[in-house]
Amino acid sequence: VQLQASGGGLVQAGGSLRLSCAASGRAFSRSDMAWFRQAPGKERELVVAMWSGGGTTYADSVKGRFTISRDNARNTVYLQMNSLKPEDTAIYYCAARASAPFRSVVAPKAYDYWGQGTLVTVSS
Repeated sequence: VQLQASGGGLVQAGGSLRLSCAASGRAFSRSDMAWFRQAPGKERELVVAMWSGGGTTYADSVKGRFTISRDNARNTVYLQMNSLKPEDTAIYYCAARASAPFRSVVAPKAYDYWGQGTLVTVSS
């Protein structure tokens, strides 16, 4: 599986961006997907995860502002980011793994495939 993330950029605080992650392979619909981010000097952290069945879990810091969605016909997962804050500045990575409903979604090591990252910069 190969993942290609896009959509990052520079935006003012309060603005919006939509990230996309296009996946290769025929197993996309049976994959758990996630967005992580890593700010300078910080560890990579989960932003949101979506199980293959559609359930989601969000980091507290983005609840109510970010929304994950997926289009299985296009093998693509999206991250809509609204009301962006300077502290959202980071490199955003999409990640994937084969469906594992009883496995943790929080740790980066729980995922087998990673995109190359896309930089989101939020100015104050």
